[in-house]
Amino acid sequence: LRQRGLEDSACTEGFSVMIKESCDGMGDVSEKHGGGPAVPEKAVRFSFTVMSVSLCAAADDDAEEAENAEEVIIFQEPKPNSEMSCKPLCLMFVDESDHETLTAVLGPVTAERNAMKRSRLILSIGGLPRLFSFRFRGSGYDEKMVRDVEGMEASGSTYVCTLCDSTRAEAAHNMVLHSVTRSHQENLERYETWRTNPFSESAEELRDRVKGISAKPFMETHPTLDALHCDIGNATEFYKIFQDEIGEVFQKTSPSREERRSWRAALDKQL
Repeated sequence: LRQRGLEDSACTEGFSVMIKESCDGMGDVSEKHGGGPAVPEKAVRFSFTVMSVSLCAAADDDAEEAENAEEVIIFQEPKPNSEMSCKPLCLMFVDESDHETLTAVLGPVTAERNAMKRSRLILSIGGLPRLFSFRFRGSGYDEKMVRDVEGMEASGSTYVCTLCDSTRAEAAHNMVLHSVTRSHQENLERYETWRTNPFSESAEELRDRVKGISAKPFMETHPTLDALHCDIGNATEFYKIFQDEIGEVFQKTSPSREERRSWRAALDKQL
């Protein structure tokens, strides 16, 4: 603050706390050798990371100044992807595919999160009351969990993307021009349409209208492409490219299936 020429009293205006939320299934956690019941026990962990605490330093009450106000970062998590900074909030014995149980257990977490979004925390630090407001970014979810908490059909669905309304057929024809169009609010509206069927449509027409939303979305996510899926996507793409390179496909018109098979065998041998 001193570097920015700000007084300590400027901090009473309010800090903004950015919180990253993560939730994932932990797989099978059943007792491996013991006298317990031989049932598969699945667990899900919901956790959060305090990413940053910042202060919006406006020079005075002038509206234009407020707009150009710079954000002073008071704290930034140096290792945001480390498990050391990721604090578990809720550990539950539940299968992540079990939508009903997951909603029931995470319901209170969602309620508290919504209450925190609408209110501010006041703490007395250094003899002055400081205000903290919270911003949540649900970016620590894999595709399976995003589909589950946002009310979408599972990953075998025609609606192939969690970010837009594209179907498999559309995505196959157009692999470039896509933008993020889905949102939590829209998903909620679509669920209402699915539930009430206001236009008395057939099941197929209704499904096309709601673009694969068939359960109530209960947690807002900001899905991003995680490193794992990025690697898988790239690997598949490069695997095809390398096969074409081995067979020098740019010199041939339409290679036979046998030729392609031999290129693939050659690549597999190299790998």
